[in-house]
This record gives sequence, structure tokens and C-alpha cells, in this order.
Amino acid sequence: MTPLKKYIRPGVVRNLLRKAAELAGGRCSLAISFEGEVSVVEGPASAGDFVEDNPGVSSVPIRFDDIHSGRLFMLTEEPGDKKECDRFLNFLAYSIQELVDMEYARRSIAEEALAKYRELALFHRSVPNINTSLHMRDVVNALIDECRLENYPGELGMIFLLEPSRKVFRLAVQFGFPFGTYLQPMVDSVLFQEVARAGRGEIVNDLSKEGRWDNELPDLGSMILIPINSPNRCEGVLILASRNTGVFEAAHRRSLTTLASVAGISVSNAFNFEGIQKLMDAILQALAEAIDSRDPYTAGHSERVAHLATAFGYALNEAGGYQERTFTDDELREIYYAGILHDVGKIGIKEDVLTKRTRLPERRMEVVRARFQLLGQFDDFDWGRAFEQLCDVNKAMVPDAASLEFVEQLGERVMRRNGTNLRYLYDDELENLLLTYGNLTRDERREIQRHPAESERILQHIPMQDGYGNLLTIIRQHHERMDGSGYPDGIKGEDILLQSRLMAIVDIYDAVTQERHYKPAYTRSEAIKILAKEVEEGKLDAELTNFFLNNIENIESLSEQVKVTKATHLSALGNLSSL
Repeated sequence: MTPLKKYIRPGVVRNLLRKAAELAGGRCSLAISFEGEVSVVEGPASAGDFVEDNPGVSSVPIRFDDIHSGRLFMLTEEPGDKKECDRFLNFLAYSIQELVDMEYARRSIAEEALAKYRELALFHRSVPNINTSLHMRDVVNALIDECRLENYPGELGMIFLLEPSRKVFRLAVQFGFPFGTYLQPMVDSVLFQEVARAGRGEIVNDLSKEGRWDNELPDLGSMILIPINSPNRCEGVLILASRNTGVFEAAHRRSLTTLASVAGISVSNAFNFEGIQKLMDAILQALAEAIDSRDPYTAGHSERVAHLATAFGYALNEAGGYQERTFTDDELREIYYAGILHDVGKIGIKEDVLTKRTRLPERRMEVVRARFQLLGQFDDFDWGRAFEQLCDVNKAMVPDAASLEFVEQLGERVMRRNGTNLRYLYDDELENLLLTYGNLTRDERREIQRHPAESERILQHIPMQDGYGNLLTIIRQHHERMDGSGYPDGIKGEDILLQSRLMAIVDIYDAVTQERHYKPAYTRSEAIKILAKEVEEGKLDAELTNFFLNNIENIESLSEQVKVTKATHLSALGNLSSL
């Protein structure tokens, strides 16, 4: 991926440079560089011709952000009025800088919208869970459960509530501490008292350097404290802590503040559907783009699925329909909208799961390497060769039996020193390394598989236009399979909506023909074989899939035409016969 793409679309730059060259009478060549490397050239010159000391070359700086920069070059064969050339070059540079700044503003708005939507999604999910009871015990337990569900980095947690009659904070619930641990000294710390008094959350990532902390609870490295505020006072304090330092981020404080505010206010004030629905309607398209952009390997996936699915449905209509069943224009627009929104639920999936490239992350492998190297000094053990083999397993999609057996042997290997058994590999590492296929553990795969139901849950609060009654069903079912092996509900056969069966086919096709973290992009012929195998195994609708495979070129052509219409709004897909 060209770095310049992050800041400005190369096609737009090329068009601008071409028009500028035409205005100059074709007597010059133009180019843009990024961090010293020429990225875009327009005109007869080559990239190597744009050197500062080359006669006839003029340049001006372009700023992409606070860190990265480049230059706009002009190369003229016939030196003319230098002042006129400089004015022309400066005006062109100004135009390009404006485009860069607008693209930066657009991306910033999308990122802000995604961050706000995450907060709103968390708010939507947590309100019914936390405020289902008037009993405070149920509320605080639900709040702790929500914290653990979100997988915040702190392995320890506690909630202190204010006793109204005595004005004293008492422990209400905790997790992670050994049974019977006395945690009440926490409320005596200056840090705790300031958070409760100010009503603002704080992150302390190194308690040993915090002057307001006097080691009231020993062996803690970092802590995040969030007040549980009601409209009138601080009702309590939610605390997550870790024995490690530097584990909490500002994003954790924002989301925990949201959870705490839900616990501190009434349900009637918690939901303001009108405002949220307006916000949701305004950012749906930006949301789909922002979710895809979390992972550069899936960027554009939702839009491509929407285009392919709409084209697939239209191609079926052209051929007389599926078992004489044709789609109305409203149904085709509904399919398009379902394609755009089908992966919205991935907003709740952790980044390291969504973009997981290897079985163990690089930082964990560095820890394993250091451990092997250390133990190898005291044990008859070729740690370098063992670690190299382990790296191969870590990257493998389907490791062979001998490699897995080698990992098992390493897992059983223990060195006894000073009365302590020192293991070469720990249980959580073995769980990942001994996977027979892929790099996701059972829990991680389960987390991925909850996204269709999460998509439905998020979108059910949005008032859709009449005629889109199947939208949520299509989205929920797009990972169901004909043999019942899909998710989230494991339904089979005709119980799966026709539109959902169609969506499943194009979702797989786009996924396998695009590069991902764990695999290269497959060719069309390879993708056809994969879909055919899915039919043989009874997972996909045979008649629909065979039609798709037999008409793939026509469907892809129609998909491009849908894309060219720039149908980002449902109304733009109204007259599909124009395709």
C-alpha cells in the first residue's frame, strides 16, 4: 500500500497534475514525492529526473501531517519566465495542500464518529444489563460483569459504594483478589478521596511514582479509578487495577466512564432514543467504512459485498429468478444495505483478535525467546533451533503433525532449579501453538462468531424505512450454513432466508479473493474451487452457488456498474434496470 494513499487519493492527484500540465501547454512534467520518494509522475519525464539540482527542476514543499512531508516538482524543458513558473507551481501546491487537508479532516471525522459510536454501542448494551434491577447488589455485579466482558487489561477489580447514612465508602464487590483479602484501606488513600471528591476518573500507570498513593494495597502497579456519579453526587468508585505498570489507556477511561454513568443514572434518563437514532442515521455509511478500516486487509469489504450481492440478486432476476422467485427493487436495496452493514457487530471485537496474524503475538514470542535463552544456559537444550521451529509453527495456518508433536514435547519439558519447576512453555501459550488450524483459540473464534448477533442488536434500535423488514434477519444469518454448521443460531436449509444464503456466498467469495493477515489473495479460479467444495460439503445453497459460479463474470461486471453509480444511498439504487 503506497503511503501517499493515506493522505490523498492518487487518482485525484493524477487528474489534477494532468490538467495542470495541460494548462501549461504540455511543456512541463509534474511529480509529487513522499518522504523523498517520487510517488506520482505526470508527463514525459521519469521519476529519476526530478532531482533538486537538475536544470529546469523547481519544487515546493507539501505537508501531509505533523510528521510526514513531500514536495511538488515541476520539470520544464524550455526555461521561460521563472516568476510565472513559480506562481503556477505555488498555486498548484496550494490546491494539493487543500486536498490533503480536506482528506485529513474527513478521516478525522470518521475516526471521531467511530469512537462516539463505540461509546453509544456500549451504552446501548450495558443499560438493559445494569439497570434491570433496583437492588444495588445486582447493579454492581452487573457492572463488574460488563467490565470483565469488555476485557479491560486490569486483572483486579473492585467497587466501593457510599453508605448514605454514614458517608463512608464500603467495598461492594471485587474480583481477582484472593478470598478474604482486606481491601478497605483503599478508601483511606488520598488518590481515592480526590477522585470521589472531584467526580472525575483518573489513570495512574505507575503507582510507585504517585505521591497520593502510600501503598495502601501492596503489590499493585497501575490503577484506573472511575467515579460512579448520579446527577446529585458521587455514589461510589469503580476501580480496575493490575500488578503490572502501564496497562491502561485514555480509551479505557472513556468507556469505563460510560459504564459508570449507566450505573449511576435511571433507565428513563439513560435512553434518549430520538437523539441516538438521529446520530445513527447520520453515521451508518461512515460507520461501515470506519469498521472496515480498522484492518487494512478488510478495507472496502462491506462495500464490495454490497455491490456483489446486489448484482447477484439482479442477475438472478434477469435469469427468471430463483425457483421463479424474483426480488423487488426494495428487496434489492435491502440486500445492498444489508451488505453495507453486515459486519457492524465487529465494532465490539478486540483489535488484537480481529487482526490476529500469528498464534502468539510478536511481544509474547520475544518473551518465549528470552525464556528459552535463559533456560538454555542451565539445561542441555538447543534453544535457538527450538525457537526457530516454534516460530514456524506460530506462523503456520495448518502445521504438520510432527511440528505439533514438537510443541507438545516442549510443553512437557520442565527444568528443576532451586526446588522450582521452570516450564519452557505455559498453558496459554500451548493453547495457541497447538491449534490444528488457523491462529484463533476457541474463545477468540467464539468472539468473532458473535458479530452477526451483535450487528443485529446494534441495528435493531435504528428505525428503518418500510420495506426493509428482513434487513436484520439477513445480517444475523449471513454466516449460517445449509447443514446447520453456521452461526450464531445453527439453523439449516430453508429456515435460512434466501437473501441470507445469497449474502453468504458473496461474503465468502470476497473474503477469499482478498489478501488477509493469514493468507494471500486467491485467484478467481481458486475461489470457485473453494465455493464448489463448500457446496459438496452441504454448507452452501447448491442451486444459488452454481448460478453464481456459472455467471461470475457477468455478476462481477454488474457489481462494477453498481459501484460506478456511487450508490451510497438507498434511493440511488431505485432504478436497477438502468444497469
